[in-house]
Amino acid sequence: MRSGREFEQEYRLDADEAGQFLIDLGEQLRDGDELTIVEEEWELPFAFGEPVRLELDYDGVGEPELEIELELPGRTDQAAPDVE
Repeated sequence: MRSGREFEQEYRLDADEAGQFLIDLGEQLRDGDELTIVEEEWELPFAFGEPVRLELDYDGVGEPELEIELELPGRTDQAAPDVE
């Protein structure tokens, strides 16, 4: 993936596969400030900043559903200007 582009991909996984993905993602989040998500045809490296936003949305009416959203802001290497 290149900077300046939009990308979205949705997967339907069994719980075991989703759990392993979350473990691998969590280890990258814990161990550094960059992560890389890879598929056969593409690679998505991402340098993230702070704070990381976690949102939980539970709907128990009708067919119960739990949505977990993780939002990572991009990291910038820009420095503040000098004040004189």
